[in-house]
Amino acid sequence: MHKLHFLTAGIPLSTKPKKTIITGLKRIKELGLDGMEIEYVRGIVYDVNYIKEVGKIAKDLKLVLTAHAPYFINLFSSEKRIIDKSYEYILDTARLLDYANGYSIVFHAAYYLEKKPELVYKSVKEHIEHISQIASKEALKIWIRPELMGKKSQFGNLEEIIKLSKEINGKILPCIDLAHLHARTNGKFNSYEEWARLWDFMGNELGEESLKNVHLHFSGIKYTDKGEQKHINLKDSQFRYREFLKSLIDYDIYGVIVCESPNIEGDTLMMKKTYLSM
Repeated sequence: MHKLHFLTAGIPLSTKPKKTIITGLKRIKELGLDGMEIEYVRGIVYDVNYIKEVGKIAKDLKLVLTAHAPYFINLFSSEKRIIDKSYEYILDTARLLDYANGYSIVFHAAYYLEKKPELVYKSVKEHIEHISQIASKEALKIWIRPELMGKKSQFGNLEEIIKLSKEINGKILPCIDLAHLHARTNGKFNSYEEWARLWDFMGNELGEESLKNVHLHFSGIKYTDKGEQKHINLKDSQFRYREFLKSLIDYDIYGVIVCESPNIEGDTLMMKKTYLSM
């Protein structure tokens, strides 16, 4: 990508009269924002004709589309049924977004289930490799991204998702959730210097392409020593977003940044306006 796009996670709260993906996109355009992350988190309605119409409208409005796969994924389950459904959730999300000519999808990969992280990593890597191969055979053009997770019981710390992206062939890159990273590290990654180290780490491990094709999530967050507790609005958080935005500018970071705070469009607008003013 050649710029940074500011997206809402789902349909803006101010969408009227009926909240659908299509009316949400029109509201996003009215607000001066750049696109939407389609939320399939509670399940997928596999309607090809509808998603193609969504893609057409997004193209006409010059908006970017991403998608979040269902929460019910666990690539370290001992049950074949759950593994099979996890494949289905990830690939169906990718297929639908590809019909809409979207950019990338994100998913929560697994839980440790009190097992050694190395064992979990091996399983997750094997499954994502297979998913990547299927996506490649189907000629899906979108990025598939394991998300950096906020709870310490969840697979997906910074090093794990970077390593996955480095070791797996295909269109695999990480989704960096900034609030999750802050919570998982007990309050770290909230300064310019720390974000600079993040971009240096990504660039060194994954190459310059990874910094020109980021998929970021942001919000305020409450956390405990176990990690993420809940997402909160930026004004109620300690997120030093001006320092963060400066790091994006200084490192020429491009791609998408998605707001997941309760005040969806309000915080997205504040971030975009601040970014453009710097």
